[in-house]
Amino acid sequence: SVELAGFPYHALDTYMPRLVKAGERVAICEQLEDPKTTKKIIKRGVTEIITPGVSFNSDIILNKENNFIASVYFGKKNIGVSFMDVTTGEFLVGEGSGDYIDRLMSNFAPKELIYPRGEVDRVYNIFGKRYFLSVVDEWVYAGTGGEEKLKAQLKSSSLKGFGVDTMPNAVKAAGAIMYYLDITEHKNIDHINNISRIEEDKYMWLDKFTLRNLEILEPATVGGRSLVDVIDNTVSPMGARMMRRWLSLPLRNLKDITHRLSITKYLCENPILRELLKGNMRVVGDIERLISKSATRKINPRELTQLSRSLDAISQLHNSLNACDSLPLRNWAGEIDSCQTLCDSINKTILSEPAVLIQKGGVIAQGISVELDELRKLSIGGKEALLMIQQRESVNTGITSLKISYNNVFGYYIEVRNSHKDKVPEEWIRKQTLVNAERYITTELKEYEEKILGAEERILSLELEIYTSLVDYVSKFISKVQKNASIVAQIDCLCSFASLGEKDGYSLPKVDNSKKLTIKEGRHPVIESLLPLGESYVPNDVYLDNETQQIIIITGPNMSGKSAILRQTAIITLMAQIGCYVPASSVEIGVVDKIFTRVGASDNISQGESTFMVEMLESATILNNITDRSLVLLDEIGRGTSTYDGISIAWAMVEFLHQSKNKRAKTLFATHYQELNEMQELYSRIENFHVQVKEVDNQVLFVRKLAKGGTSNSFGIHVAQMAGMPKFVVDRAKDILSLLEKRRDSNSETGIEKADFDKIDTRYLKDQGEDSGMQMSFFQLDDPLISEIKSSLLDIDINNLTPLDALNKLNELKRLMGI
Repeated sequence: SVELAGFPYHALDTYMPRLVKAGERVAICEQLEDPKTTKKIIKRGVTEIITPGVSFNSDIILNKENNFIASVYFGKKNIGVSFMDVTTGEFLVGEGSGDYIDRLMSNFAPKELIYPRGEVDRVYNIFGKRYFLSVVDEWVYAGTGGEEKLKAQLKSSSLKGFGVDTMPNAVKAAGAIMYYLDITEHKNIDHINNISRIEEDKYMWLDKFTLRNLEILEPATVGGRSLVDVIDNTVSPMGARMMRRWLSLPLRNLKDITHRLSITKYLCENPILRELLKGNMRVVGDIERLISKSATRKINPRELTQLSRSLDAISQLHNSLNACDSLPLRNWAGEIDSCQTLCDSINKTILSEPAVLIQKGGVIAQGISVELDELRKLSIGGKEALLMIQQRESVNTGITSLKISYNNVFGYYIEVRNSHKDKVPEEWIRKQTLVNAERYITTELKEYEEKILGAEERILSLELEIYTSLVDYVSKFISKVQKNASIVAQIDCLCSFASLGEKDGYSLPKVDNSKKLTIKEGRHPVIESLLPLGESYVPNDVYLDNETQQIIIITGPNMSGKSAILRQTAIITLMAQIGCYVPASSVEIGVVDKIFTRVGASDNISQGESTFMVEMLESATILNNITDRSLVLLDEIGRGTSTYDGISIAWAMVEFLHQSKNKRAKTLFATHYQELNEMQELYSRIENFHVQVKEVDNQVLFVRKLAKGGTSNSFGIHVAQMAGMPKFVVDRAKDILSLLEKRRDSNSETGIEKADFDKIDTRYLKDQGEDSGMQMSFFQLDDPLISEIKSSLLDIDINNLTPLDALNKLNELKRLMGI
């Protein structure tokens, strides 16, 4: 059985978005035939099933994000995956190991995941419980049925031309999505006319931990800012969506990176052209989704006029690109099709300010249909005749308040207030009695009613026919408009990157095939954007290579900026490889294939994974997947276990990174384990750095500057004091630290004795006054009265105490205290 709940159609916009966002499926039931054409019970049926991953509703989908649905198929060796955004027509497939597919899932962030029945355990083990799940029968993935569905949709006899024929598991996953669209009643999908493979070696590896730790697409805290929030200056919905795609899938191919950077540089150096292009693109609406809605026959008249205006703006964009002296931009101009015949058809057929719903009429312009124009004249003339009848009868009868109105039950009628009903002519036919009035009809009135209603009904029918024909014509331009949308999105993103070049301290990175990473005066773009007015970010230099300085161990106090230095290094690298200006005075980077981060503390209690287990799982993923072109950022490895265990694990990890012949990943390792500083003397490619601080009058000032050499002070107690820890705890911590350091420095082998701590505690309690923040026990007070009260309370047998005895005992205690 399936649990169901319903609500009326007029409440659709209220409840449906809430239900779908909560992961529910909503079935839309409508009349399947015109009530006027049948005298029997009207047929009704499900016309659409809306799910989190399959919806065109603007209250569910976000303009700046794709709304992907994903499908997975577990093959014998590899896993196939497919992603589709039914609102834009994007259709992509990939195939690989569980780790690779999990990374793609994080990159594309689907709103819904479909999988074969019986595979829920594997889904949870690989992808966790992050997605809304929908199960389909296993037979959907079996055989060649999925492949045949794809061929039929793509109107091709083979998948070789799309480059996906060598990915059988991915093809099965893609076929399952086509089946899912069919069972959810999404059958008008001509805009899905292409499928692309995701090539693993084309994009940088960014796993879910790195996306989360670097806050690339989503901030870690509510109200925070992510990287995309800071660098996204796009002006079109397509550009905003592509910006998120580029950030989650940075390039690895040097030629592609260099190509993007060259266009970015040109647009930065030509601000007048850039602003002209942005002005053109601001007028462009979401043509990618508009043309998809035309294919599904869900586009309304105002959206059609918006499509026309957008194509006019793209025509202006074409002219701007064609006039510049950049070959790549002029090449894009040559690929743009302004679809002028489509614009002309829309502008000629649709009124400049049409009604939203075609069912209401008032959409089709004059001159399109002779019959339509004549019917409109008849309809307007009939209404004018009704007004003349009203005026005439008012004069003839002397009823000044007489009025002619209309409703669906009686049609047109004459309404007369009761105070005038004695003036009503005998030939009028009474149809309805109200509290204060009477309603009548006449033969003349009914004749005009037939003319007017017949004309209006035919007008609506003709407008719908003309509009449907126009939408069919629009759907012929799907591929051309989709191509235009892709070009606009790319130019929009590159203009956004170029605008960063005008900001102080941003520079164009140099990317090559070396294995070096050199950052001069690098900064964290998100933290910098959040600084108070007048406060400047302290920049830092970072240099890494595979031969001399492969691993940097960074020590320093809490809150000094170690984590920020790690994160900004990764973010600058990522920004360079998407073709963007970066927050540094200069940057030279050899292409990085993977960025790994192990930052912060988190757990996964629902799956039985402690904070330390999550830390070890993330660390294992890093060590098992690095190459000599990877960038690794490690922050406080080993904190979740005992000190010696933690130091041992951290030491061994650094050793592994250094000693692996083909896995010399460039590494930044922030730690409080000063013991790791000794590794510089043992290994040639390890260097110690620390983040500087200054102590002034027992106060710690964070300089936030990276300098050579290690440090042995973490100033943790100072940070606790800054956080508002009670004075008792802070002072006590200082005493205990002093004792522990004394024991360590004396190389004592006897360990810490309880008497040492008791001595400190006794001295501490003796020195504290009333404002110490420590509350002494009531019974520690040295007072005879307190002793007597204590003795009286101890004599009470609570288990056998009656209510009356309790009242007497309270009275006795009050007497002792003189109350």
